[in-house]
Amino acid sequence: MIGTIVSAALITLLALGAVLLGASVRVIKQFERGVVLRFGKVRSETRGPGLALIAPFADRLHKVNMQIITMPVPAQDGITRDNVTVRVDAVVYFRVVDPLRVVVDVQDYVSAIQQVALASLRSIIGKSELDDLLSNREHLNEGLELMIDSPAVGWGVHIDRVEIKDVALPETMKRSMSRQAEAERERRSRVITAEGELQASQKLAQAAETMTEHPAALQLRLLQTVVEVAAEKNSTLVLPFPVELLRFLERATPPEVAPAAAVAGTTNPPATLPSVAAGPEELSVAATRPLDTPRLDHVASSDVMAGR
Repeated sequence: MIGTIVSAALITLLALGAVLLGASVRVIKQFERGVVLRFGKVRSETRGPGLALIAPFADRLHKVNMQIITMPVPAQDGITRDNVTVRVDAVVYFRVVDPLRVVVDVQDYVSAIQQVALASLRSIIGKSELDDLLSNREHLNEGLELMIDSPAVGWGVHIDRVEIKDVALPETMKRSMSRQAEAERERRSRVITAEGELQASQKLAQAAETMTEHPAALQLRLLQTVVEVAAEKNSTLVLPFPVELLRFLERATPPEVAPAAAVAGTTNPPATLPSVAAGPEELSVAATRPLDTPRLDHVASSDVMAGR
């Protein structure tokens, strides 16, 4: 009877010891830290990875994850400083650096960091222009990281990095930007073409000056052009004729003399003298009249008939 009571007591003691041991032993992983609260009061030292012994029924152990936490920030609608409606989302990388503050100072540090990130993202959208959101994200990421890290330091959390993932634009703004980019590319192409023409004209001017100083260079260039044209196996050969040669021939040609026939056509025909048979009076009359060949012939013939 006594042995039975003793064995039962031993079994009870062993069971009680096992329960106490289970309540006082905790396993802390390598990436965790333990914060002990004894009767609701936090202990100053934290427990490292491994087995941690606590007072049963008096201590409460809170495990804090020390790994880097990746938290996506939901997309936020906002209006930029240049009055463009955009939708921006981001991602935040943070980790706990002070487990005591995380347990004591903030109830849910992950939710607190998320709300601060949302408010900071909307604020950074309103302070920035559209060009900065599209092309200067590094500077905006740094500003957003500082805005989130300021309150997080007091909670024992360090913000490692903040990245703006995507900037969604309205369809009308996308079309406007595409037209702007197309106009910019066309402007650049025209500028490049104009610069090429300017350089080519400068080189041509230098070549003209060289050919002016050395006339033989022009003939060599002409012969080279003829060789290039003949190399194409064409049946027709176009040979340029120098304009200077035409001018030389024009200066060397004497002026044309007017034909004698043209000069004779402009003068009056010679007058016909009166007949010898006419008397002195008829000769004087014929001499005083103008030289009209048909009329003189008629007068001479009438005088001759009267004498007969």
